[in-house]
Amino acid sequence: MPLRISLLALLFALSAHAQSHTPPGQTGLGGMLGDPSGVTLKVYSRSSFTAYDFLLAWDLDRFFFFTAHGLYERPLPDSPLNYFLGPGILLGVREHPRQESDLVLGFSGNFGLNFFVERLEVFLQLMPRLHVIPETEGDIGGGVGVRYYFGGP
Repeated sequence: MPLRISLLALLFALSAHAQSHTPPGQTGLGGMLGDPSGVTLKVYSRSSFTAYDFLLAWDLDRFFFFTAHGLYERPLPDSPLNYFLGPGILLGVREHPRQESDLVLGFSGNFGLNFFVERLEVFLQLMPRLHVIPETEGDIGGGVGVRYYFGGP
């Protein structure tokens, strides 16, 4: 818990020097700490979604999964922050002690805030997940992360 509070304080301290923009056509690669932790990729586009977000993650060494989301991202008025939200899918493998692993398939959402400092995006997100296969169950994850953007001006 103290780590999460420290990360939130750092997030808002950095936002004082932030810029509110979305880099169209650019790709960002980074990491996320939280529940889950993992490697994240975000690609800005000119489609009906503002961006596509991908996460390859693990959850306490018992659940390895991949999520993909289509995100709508908009600036918050009079603020360096943007908000984003969007639907997604989840594909994973859950390990059970002394049993075979289960394939997990489901739906997820992605909700959060971000800001940019030069080529860095700092974000805080919440991801509700609904597993459909092998059984129906839900949970909520989230974390804080950073992505570095390649290309563009």
